[in-house]
Amino acid sequence: MLFVEKKLGHDCTWIDLDVDKIKNMEDLSDVYGLDKETIEYALDRNERAHMDYNRETGTVTFIYNVLDLEKDKEYYEAIPMTFIVEKQRLITISNHKNTYVIKRMATYLESHEIISIYKFLFASLEIICNAYYPVIEEMDKSKDEISALLRQKTTKKNLFALSDLETSMVYLTAAAKQNRLLLEHIQGHALYRGFNEVEREQFDDAMIEAHQLVSMTDLISQVLQQLSASYNNILNNNLNDNLTTLTIISVLLAILAVITGFFGMNVPLPFTDEPNAWIYILLASLILWAVLAQYLKKIARN
Repeated sequence: MLFVEKKLGHDCTWIDLDVDKIKNMEDLSDVYGLDKETIEYALDRNERAHMDYNRETGTVTFIYNVLDLEKDKEYYEAIPMTFIVEKQRLITISNHKNTYVIKRMATYLESHEIISIYKFLFASLEIICNAYYPVIEEMDKSKDEISALLRQKTTKKNLFALSDLETSMVYLTAAAKQNRLLLEHIQGHALYRGFNEVEREQFDDAMIEAHQLVSMTDLISQVLQQLSASYNNILNNNLNDNLTTLTIISVLLAILAVITGFFGMNVPLPFTDEPNAWIYILLASLILWAVLAQYLKKIARN
């Protein structure tokens, strides 16, 4: 279906427009009376969460960050979803990535037949926040599993998995903070003073969920950053140890190369006529090699 229309009560309606099924975007303006700027907001995948109030028409446009459950890449991202509040109508503009939100909104509406537009709006924002929690809990569990694997053996596969988790949390933390700022903006706007007690109560519930979501994402993001920094330090230390070992080996081999090269010259040298000279040279080289090895090990430890 191109759109879903449901009654909210008090002669109000909710209309959801699926932009993936609308071939001509001008229909959004001609049929539903949406202005060009609002349509651009709805179609912009990189739009930040914010509120836009039209004083002339009284129309309010809300852009809210929704979790993308499809996970096209190796990490999770958030996508914007548009809510347009008019006098007697709530319009949502959705696509295949956030259609799960529309289904949950419809389910919520089935148990709340008579409801105001703003109560339904704030309930929907709370539904969106709740959709983050299962994914965040799954990521938190994955974090512990990857950390345990890295303690056993630091591999590229596990490091990439840790990097993907960290990238996901960066996106989700930013999305959660933008959503919280939007709700704080609403609370400080003159629009908030026009809400009734039920709408304010629902708004408070959405605000609580938004704050809790920010706290959870921020905490896990900080833990992931610390884990990443710790394993980065471990890898750097391992690299330094390997370079130190290679340096010691190269110095020791250089000593042997100098000695053998010296006695390999085609000129008169000491022990030239001595039949057991190679034994003396070998013993002297081994003694010098052992002394130098102990000295270099002592320096490396310090």
